[in-house]
Amino acid sequence: MQIHHLTGYIQTILLVEYPDKLLLLDGGCRCDVPVIKAFITDHLQRDISDLKLVLVSHMHPDHAGGAHLLRKQFGCKIASVGFEKQWYQGVKGRIAHSIDVMLALYVARRKGKRWQNIYYHPHLKPDVILQDQTAVPEFEEWMVHFTPGHTDRDLSFLHQPTQLMYVGDMILKLRNKFTSPFPIYQPDVYKQSLNKLLQLNITKILMAHDGYSDISPTDIQQLINKSTNHPLTVANVVKYKLTKRNSIK
Repeated sequence: MQIHHLTGYIQTILLVEYPDKLLLLDGGCRCDVPVIKAFITDHLQRDISDLKLVLVSHMHPDHAGGAHLLRKQFGCKIASVGFEKQWYQGVKGRIAHSIDVMLALYVARRKGKRWQNIYYHPHLKPDVILQDQTAVPEFEEWMVHFTPGHTDRDLSFLHQPTQLMYVGDMILKLRNKFTSPFPIYQPDVYKQSLNKLLQLNITKILMAHDGYSDISPTDIQQLINKSTNHPLTVANVVKYKLTKRNSIK
């Protein structure tokens, strides 16, 4: 097994290579699809049909954005949770979807990237429904772990032979320091997910925005201790700033 780190639009694209098949740890942004194809066909000199499965950890644009297009163009399958309710359900969900797309474009601008089309359908339709603490179909070395908090349906994936865990957006690294993501919709559940890393004795992680890093139990405990006790969302931040501004007046 070899894990390739590709530079995506606003995130790290993690492509897992086996002699007979390929696995994507998240689907990237919509505009990352040509990048993925070029790497597989030009750099690896492999047929695009070797890409068998795209795992989707959660529904944000840089994780689920390219999944449907990858399946449509290359015939791979999508694997994710099977919640009855979509993350971007209803009118409020569609508004949240639009905000998340705009936030992704804002991050891209901050990174000096030019504008690209990253729109994707807000409802995911996976071919494979993943369950907590079960093996990923066709890639049995990888174990599914339910680690919500950032959203209500985040997944992490543990490569059991090496104890290397892909944590998606559960942990970020800024200025060489580990930090929690934004937003955090379920702070109590988020802390439970971090505690799961301690219980699993995880010391090596793959992050969606920084790739590989060693991590210690002390690092994880510090994240738990510093984590918010209240939901940290765009709506809450805007409400707080408006309230603060009005109180000053």
